[in-house]
Amino acid sequence: MGYDGSMAYDLIVIGGGPAGYVGAIRAAQLGKNVVCVEKEREGGTCLNWGCIPTKALLENAEVYRTMMERTEEFGIHMEEKPKLNWEAVVARSRKISERLSSGIAFLFKKHKIESVRGEARVLGSGRVEVKGADGSVSTLEGEKILIATGARTREVPAFPMNGTSIIGSKEALVLPKVPESMLVIGSGAIGTEFSYIYHCFGAKVTTVEALPRILPNEDDEVCTLMERSFKKKGITCMAGAKVDALKEIPGGVEATITTKNGQTKQVQAEVCLVAIGVQPVTPEAEGVKLTERGFIEVDERYETSLPGVYAAGDCIGGVMLAHTASFEAAQAVEGMFVQDAQPKKPRYIPGCTYCHPQVASIGRRERELKENGVAYKVGKFPFQASGRAVAAGETEGFVKLLFGAEHGELLGAHIVGENATELIAAPGIGISAELTDEDIHSVIFAHPTLAEALHEATLAADGGAIHA
Repeated sequence: MGYDGSMAYDLIVIGGGPAGYVGAIRAAQLGKNVVCVEKEREGGTCLNWGCIPTKALLENAEVYRTMMERTEEFGIHMEEKPKLNWEAVVARSRKISERLSSGIAFLFKKHKIESVRGEARVLGSGRVEVKGADGSVSTLEGEKILIATGARTREVPAFPMNGTSIIGSKEALVLPKVPESMLVIGSGAIGTEFSYIYHCFGAKVTTVEALPRILPNEDDEVCTLMERSFKKKGITCMAGAKVDALKEIPGGVEATITTKNGQTKQVQAEVCLVAIGVQPVTPEAEGVKLTERGFIEVDERYETSLPGVYAAGDCIGGVMLAHTASFEAAQAVEGMFVQDAQPKKPRYIPGCTYCHPQVASIGRRERELKENGVAYKVGKFPFQASGRAVAAGETEGFVKLLFGAEHGELLGAHIVGENATELIAAPGIGISAELTDEDIHSVIFAHPTLAEALHEATLAADGGAIHA
């Protein structure tokens, strides 16, 4: 549906990702007339080239890994090893993205949100120019503008991507075949997930991380377990290492790496994935101030330096995650249109990494508490002592909860293990509601469940764990 130039809008949204489409739908729920401008497809990078298709590949990888390695463990004998149809694996991932993108398009129609395809440029307060793929130019007018243009893979001059042997996460989703070997530079969530995916499908993977630990933003004990787990699987982990040079060679790439011990090492691989973060995408918008790092500056109400122009999501920085973006966009819209609303900034944000074992966390890390002199107590419970985990054959990992020493308030939660990304929601509620260890003690957890580990970890903080 295109814009016919005959009407003004209450809200013009630039970007159709987790911030853009959520902001658009929330405004429509409030009875506002909304148009959303998106360069590609509804759902943005997250749905089309990020979170969703990556998780689809991960599910395929888990199924393949189980069939290749664990059938005898579960009493299933296979005469022949399963055969991988890589084209079908990629096709399933793309089909899922297409289905969910179509779902966002349906929600737009349901809420009477107009969708305009094209590149947006903010002309000033209340005016947005849109250039279509065919070169056509139109102007939208509206009371408010929400910039939700997200972020893209960070480009590093030293590692020039060519789309074939040196790639970003987008290319990693649609490689024509599983490479025999892969070098992954960066071990944040993106690098870690792709390391695991391609390992499962048979690639020899080397992960390089400049910081002292892989998954460096996580709890130290979690990092240690993950590195040990990856090495046991056969993934080479080089933490505390620096890639000094990267060059193309016949059949792939060669990296010159300085290890944490100061040694120089040459690593060759068929494909190199550069996964060292993302950088903001911002539309042309005269009068909108940017930070030194290129993010859009916003105030407490998510308003930019240009009156009536707001921004939310990855383009404003902070914790750059899809669920953070959605929260910010909804808050920004309510601040625009709900009388006396006081928009909130994200405070407790869960972080999730979808590999095996999964990793999830929220709140404070133990090293932060130590550095800030906060008195605390730790409750830790291993999944190997969980009946449900043993029954499922998924005993790797633990739940670690941090409580204030004096009042027992929940300060942080760190989970590594099966379904960690699902389990983290409960501690998230606990921290937001300012629950204490005593509050969690009084909750009855169903048996047998993985969630019981949360209860046991709480009991362990006071020396009262039953099963460990």
